Amino acid sequence: MVDVVIAGGGPTGLVLASELRLHGVDALVLERDAEPTPYVRALGLHARSAEILDMRGLLERFLALGRQLPVGGFAGIPTPQPDGLDTAHAYVLAIPQTVTDRLLAEHAVEVGVEIRRGCELVGLGQDDDGVTAELADGSEVRAPFLVGCDGGRSTVRRLLGVGFPGEPSRVETLLGEMEVAASPETVAAVNAEVRRSELRFGLGHLGDGVYRVVVPAAGLAGDRGVPPTLEEVRQQLRAVAGTDLGVHSPRWLSRFGDATRLAERYRTGRVLLAGDAAHVHPPAGGQGLNLGIQEAFNLGWKLAAEVAGWAPEGLLDSYHAERHPVAADVLDFTRAQFTLLSPEPGPRSVRRLLSELVGFADVNRYLVERTTAIGVRYDLGEGHDLLGRRLRDVRLGRRRLYELMHRGRGLLLDTTGRLSVAGRADRVDSVVDVSEELDVPAVLLRPDGHVAWAGGDQQGLLDALLRWFGSAVGPV
Repeated sequence: MVDVVIAGGGPTGLVLASELRLHGVDALVLERDAEPTPYVRALGLHARSAEILDMRGLLERFLALGRQLPVGGFAGIPTPQPDGLDTAHAYVLAIPQTVTDRLLAEHAVEVGVEIRRGCELVGLGQDDDGVTAELADGSEVRAPFLVGCDGGRSTVRRLLGVGFPGEPSRVETLLGEMEVAASPETVAAVNAEVRRSELRFGLGHLGDGVYRVVVPAAGLAGDRGVPPTLEEVRQQLRAVAGTDLGVHSPRWLSRFGDATRLAERYRTGRVLLAGDAAHVHPPAGGQGLNLGIQEAFNLGWKLAAEVAGWAPEGLLDSYHAERHPVAADVLDFTRAQFTLLSPEPGPRSVRRLLSELVGFADVNRYLVERTTAIGVRYDLGEGHDLLGRRLRDVRLGRRRLYELMHRGRGLLLDTTGRLSVAGRADRVDSVVDVSEELDVPAVLLRPDGHVAWAGGDQQGLLDALLRWFGSAVGPV
């Protein structure tokens, strides 16, 4: 019997499985599709996701295959990159999701994750001891926990009966990669002209005459899971742009709506939800994939602690308490951006006003921090201003902070040399070092890089260690 079954082998499921393996937890990923998807659903990684990869020693793999672009812009409104963002990764890493998926899968296999492709979960049941997953081939898999990372149409969420309230799709957009017969000059001219009034339109050149085509649909499809035909794309290009630009030979075609929904709860007994299984929202701002990775990073160490038996009371429930409000904020944020793309007079008026407001440095910084998730702060109670925030990759005496976090453990960074992790050396590393970028004697970081305590007194540290890392197992 494995420790955790993960339904869904996308970025969320793969990051979660790899995090579990860091702690010696056996993770089995069940992926319905027999082969990796060719669809490039997402195009980049934001600063917080880059930080996560850096904390696990993976970032260089991604940097080698992506392009670092300036941070900025809101709902297509261009803005300059704010100065002095609180991150060592102040860029958007442009990298196709197909590449992200491949790199995450390679890492998962390296650390011992088992990935079963062509394996669909169709039923589940749970009791006090564990969860039984029923598969399409008639077999069953048993584990103490199961996590549904199986997308917006999550089978796990449906079987659990978890409510998924929100707004249905009001508009739909066609998307695909295909060859274009028109010249690059013609495509550029059509792009510029149409986007004056229709911001949900665009053709991006991928090379060798192939373009990523985005065009509003005529209405809402009865089954959004059925991809559009090439003729449907041509018809919509003619309706919106006055020409179909000679599109032909599609690599793939898809469609997406602007539904906004959030699961009522992230945990039901021994079954949890993460990624698109827990929420769907418009793609404005490119936050979907990033949000799922960040949820997996929050959940992994907590679920591993539960499996290992040292989790303090309430630790696993803190996953919902911390991430559900973040997802709710992202849904509001993306819905607002998508609304501003509308060609209707009301949204266009608000867009003109916002175009003026983003010229203020504080407004621009606020929007960027929300988009990139570096502004996220969990409510951990009263304390130092750093409490609940993620800590950027500060420079220490001879190394970087994130270099010390590759093992996925807690970390006490002590500039005084007088503090102790008090019998928790099996789950918390203690490092004595100095940093000119840190104005507090010591910080206790959780494995996800968020500050669990900041100060200089041993008793305050002991209270935080007990809350987040459980009882001591050795000499105190």
